[in-house]
Amino acid sequence: MARRPTAEQIEHLFVGTSPRYTRIEVAELAEVPQELTERIWRALGFATLADDAVAFTDADVAALRRVKAMLEDGPLDERAVIRMTRAIGQTTARLAQWQAEIMIGAVLDRERQPTDADLAAVLEASRRLLPDFEQVLVHVWRAQLAAAGTRLLATTDLTEEIVSNRLTLAVGFADLVSFTQLSRELDEHGLAELVEGFESRASDVIAAHGGRLVKTLGDEVLFTAADPRTAASIALGLVDAIRAYGPEVRVGLAHGPVVPMMGDVFGTTVNLAARLTAIARPGTIIADGELAEAVAGAPGVMVHRMRRRPARGLGMVQPYVLRRA
Repeated sequence: MARRPTAEQIEHLFVGTSPRYTRIEVAELAEVPQELTERIWRALGFATLADDAVAFTDADVAALRRVKAMLEDGPLDERAVIRMTRAIGQTTARLAQWQAEIMIGAVLDRERQPTDADLAAVLEASRRLLPDFEQVLVHVWRAQLAAAGTRLLATTDLTEEIVSNRLTLAVGFADLVSFTQLSRELDEHGLAELVEGFESRASDVIAAHGGRLVKTLGDEVLFTAADPRTAASIALGLVDAIRAYGPEVRVGLAHGPVVPMMGDVFGTTVNLAARLTAIARPGTIIADGELAEAVAGAPGVMVHRMRRRPARGLGMVQPYVLRRA
């Protein structure tokens, strides 16, 4: 009879080696200052351990030595290393949680209480798939780095905008209409399927048109595009795709300078797109003047001027409705 997997078995499967060192020992072996190792550990999202807790492996020592080499070779300083570490920690934590939930949902029958044998089956399936997942992850990460570099080259002046940490982009918010009401009417599984269906369809549309999905917030997605016409195509595609799925969305678009940070985007342009989303009626797209002017006359797009209205924190704005011609 299969036994319930232990924490040690799970850790050994994914990490490979057993813990051998305390946090003080791992810093000494890697020849990295203790204070820096603790900052790296916290940036990765892990709790600070007691001095005598044996929790680190030879792989941790090797990773710290790589960090030391990066610092010695340049151009990264300690601040840049901590920022990079935090990016890795936050992204991989969400990825790992998401993948674990998918794996559990695929293997277990959610209509009944899982047995020890069921949990052992999840671990065994993970063991078989882990090498393939690892290879695919590295490949996709490299491809995403190439895509990010290509986007920067396409949208910026390297001597001005990247150095000043400002980009000029089209920004869009897509908001699922009546989400609060739907969340009251659906059970937990139905609500999860609604959110996943919305996010997956939105992600497909954004990717298909060459945009970037910046983040999802359950009933809302934030995306960027290199130019206004691409953003308009994405918005029109989102309205059609989500309407075919069932609910309606409303979309706000704006074009202008943004500040990229930690994979997100900030600034007045982002705030304006969010405010325009709040103005939009179900199934409609509202754009600011700069984006509307850029897409006016584009094939398949109609632009209609609305009356000026106040937007919280931004004063009076001039919104435009975008529709398919």
